[in-house]
Amino acid sequence: MIDALPVATLQRRTLGLLVSTQVVGGLGVASGVSIGALLASEMAGPTAAGLSGSAAVIGAALIAIPATRLMRTGGRRPGLVFAYAAGVTGSLLVVTAVWLQWVPLLFAGTFLFGGASAANLQSRYAAVDLADSDRRARHLSLVVWATTLGAVVGPNLAPFADRLTMPWGAPEYAGPYLFSALAFGVAGLVLFGLLRPDPLLTARLLVVSDLSEKSPSWSSAFAAIRTSVGARLGVSTVAVGHVVMVGVMSMTPVHIGGYVHEHGDLLRIVGLVISIHITGMYALSPVVGWATDRFGRRPVILTGVVLLALACALSGTAGDHTAQLSVAMGLLGVGWSCTMVAGSTLLSESVPVVQRSGVQGLSDVIMGVSAATAGALAGVVVDLFGFATLSVLAGIAVVPLAALALRRS
Repeated sequence: MIDALPVATLQRRTLGLLVSTQVVGGLGVASGVSIGALLASEMAGPTAAGLSGSAAVIGAALIAIPATRLMRTGGRRPGLVFAYAAGVTGSLLVVTAVWLQWVPLLFAGTFLFGGASAANLQSRYAAVDLADSDRRARHLSLVVWATTLGAVVGPNLAPFADRLTMPWGAPEYAGPYLFSALAFGVAGLVLFGLLRPDPLLTARLLVVSDLSEKSPSWSSAFAAIRTSVGARLGVSTVAVGHVVMVGVMSMTPVHIGGYVHEHGDLLRIVGLVISIHITGMYALSPVVGWATDRFGRRPVILTGVVLLALACALSGTAGDHTAQLSVAMGLLGVGWSCTMVAGSTLLSESVPVVQRSGVQGLSDVIMGVSAATAGALAGVVVDLFGFATLSVLAGIAVVPLAALALRRS
């Protein structure tokens, strides 16, 4: 058995590494995401902008599968390094696609770019492998906040990265992805060299019973959700909140590009607006969590519904008023936070403990597929009918969720 003091020391060291790499990785993800829709729209039109966002979401979901397999056999370190390596490869493929003006390569690169998002998400679980039971949420939230720091600053580095690389012959929009590749490479190398001993492998040594735990099947997870009112509401809340957020947010840079035509100003304004949105998503998450415990799951879900609807109304009527659009994106982020935190909590407590891992995994699959579909359709809607119509449709999408949340049986 491993002594308590070395385990506590290892946990502090692990947290320090995860916080550091989350900041760096978050910078890289946000730098690329902030201009991804603009790049796809310029190369292949507004419809491609939505498809580009969907490719990144699907990439994050699918790359997590082999990354998780690596973690099951070799611990957190090989899985996280693999995911970051996919992000590096994807970033470089996007740069090559910009140089060659080759749209299929752009989508392939964007798909692999999603691996870095998978690494960021999986890092949160690594934070609780060795945490005491009364500190797990606190440690996980610390890694979430670290992601926020990188995600908020990242979009504002895109103009700088673009200006820095263009004198060297790099085309427009290539610079932010070169910066992303560098950030992912640094994060992966730090984890490869320093995440030793591996927290997951150490935790398995401490709790041998975990080695024999089996995940429930997809069919049993479906059954658990189908038979529980709370679980159905939880899954619906997480999925709808994510659909509305991704659908509107993914096309906001394209909308801004419709009235800001100077390249440098466009990147600066997009970076500012996306930073406000990401701040809304994460900055108030501890308050949202407190409110969920204090006032209940359904009231916070309904609060999120109201905020999402208000955000859609403001974004749809913003036109070329960046200040109003910024407020809308901030509210969109806070509304997403309410639905994500309260919906996930309600889902987890509405099913038996033995079913939780399978149900949570199935919920994440539904969330990812829904968001990818929303991103793809958002580009089509904006191309055919405009950004205002997209905002109206997104606002309408939350109405069934409000009705479901108001029902008690």
